[in-house]
Amino acid sequence: MGASQTRHASQYQDLATETGFSLEQIKNLHKRFLQLSENEDTISRDSLNSLPALANNPIRKQIVEAFFDKRNQQGNELGSNEEISFQQFLLVMSHFRPPTLKTTEEEKEAMRRKKIRFLFNMHDTDGDGIITLTEYRKAVEELLSKASTIGQEAGRAIADAAMLEVASINVPHMGPDDFYEGITFEHFEQILKRLELESRMHIRFLDMDAPTMRCGRAAT
Repeated sequence: MGASQTRHASQYQDLATETGFSLEQIKNLHKRFLQLSENEDTISRDSLNSLPALANNPIRKQIVEAFFDKRNQQGNELGSNEEISFQQFLLVMSHFRPPTLKTTEEEKEAMRRKKIRFLFNMHDTDGDGIITLTEYRKAVEELLSKASTIGQEAGRAIADAAMLEVASINVPHMGPDDFYEGITFEHFEQILKRLELESRMHIRFLDMDAPTMRCGRAAT
């Protein structure tokens, strides 16, 4: 028992260094991971899809896929995993880690940019570094899918109009025959900054509280 506890303590310390979570946060997240995996070493998409808190979320698919996207596991590799380990799970969760009182402004900005990259990856489904009109349409349509009064064609029209607005903001001098390839990460970041300035509100997803896992708090 003592050797096992020592091994876990050493593993948790390594993960704390890698992710920025405290040992207590890692311990709590590990308990939640084991609940989701039914005490297995890895979890599958089905495990996350079964979370009641995600049942009515219009972007549940993107959220679940984000955990298996290799780009979100602090690497440059493209593609996705069939299952993920606790370390991979924790690396994805670290995108949502809130700043502490000791976090410097430079660190906060780095954390924020990391979260924006995570959001960008959710919609850049083919990993080519651009959110195309097709990808943007799909995201908008899924977000509007819960509104029964908005049909598919209306959703497409809204997506098209939104993409044109994005193009006018980021490429203001486009000619009438120019084609806007899509939203780059830099464009995406500027859009979010503009929205924040206009609304003077934080984007709720960026302030998600990872240690309590609002998307599925562990039962007590």
